[in-house]
Amino acid sequence: MAFLRSLVYLLFLSITVIPYALACLLWAPLPQHWRYRLTVGWPRLAVWGARVICGIRWRVQGWENLPDGPAILLSKHQSAWETLFFPAHMPREVCFVYKRSLHWVPCFGWGLALLRMIAIDRSKGRDAFEQVVRQGRLRLDEGRWPLLFPEGTRVAPGKTSRFKMGGALLASRTGAPVVPIALNAGECWRRNAFIKRPGLITVSIGPAIESQGKTPEELNRQVQEWIEGEMRRLNPERYGKE
Repeated sequence: MAFLRSLVYLLFLSITVIPYALACLLWAPLPQHWRYRLTVGWPRLAVWGARVICGIRWRVQGWENLPDGPAILLSKHQSAWETLFFPAHMPREVCFVYKRSLHWVPCFGWGLALLRMIAIDRSKGRDAFEQVVRQGRLRLDEGRWPLLFPEGTRVAPGKTSRFKMGGALLASRTGAPVVPIALNAGECWRRNAFIKRPGLITVSIGPAIESQGKTPEELNRQVQEWIEGEMRRLNPERYGKE
């Protein structure tokens, strides 16, 4: 049954993304705010489809921790699910940091390019981070929230990887607070896995951490400690006995 549901869901995504990508080209002349609201309709549809077709439900704990102002979101990354969820359901526009070459991906890349997020040229080497700071500062000034995955890639449930410094450095340079986010989407939607398992995903939003007066190393450590501690609360069976 899980295989059949996953196959139907894949067909659902494939059938809906192409007309949506074409629609993105039609509304390209609209102001950026409207382009965003219209374009994230597809991620919202994809999250809805995952619930209806695959039985992947979700809940959020800690909505009240989101500030009414500038913030940088640093999240656990286990699945493709959260890349759909965040733009579709966060109360402010979010801006992912990603490599600019993704703009050339048919359909998906077209919509992404129109959202004016934080696209970097990784071939620039050390200047890539300065691109993140320049664009991140602009997005914060626009009232948008940069969103980074400190581990850099999807990590299997129960595992952790080194937290990279990019998000903490961006917060340190801009003075924006950091909001740590833990989630267990990998329990239902594993990395590179075709089969999606029914279940309940919990997205846990932690209290904002002020960046001012902290070194990037201190800030990064606080973020990692909160996220990994919260992961142990969400799925203690994955981590064994302390």
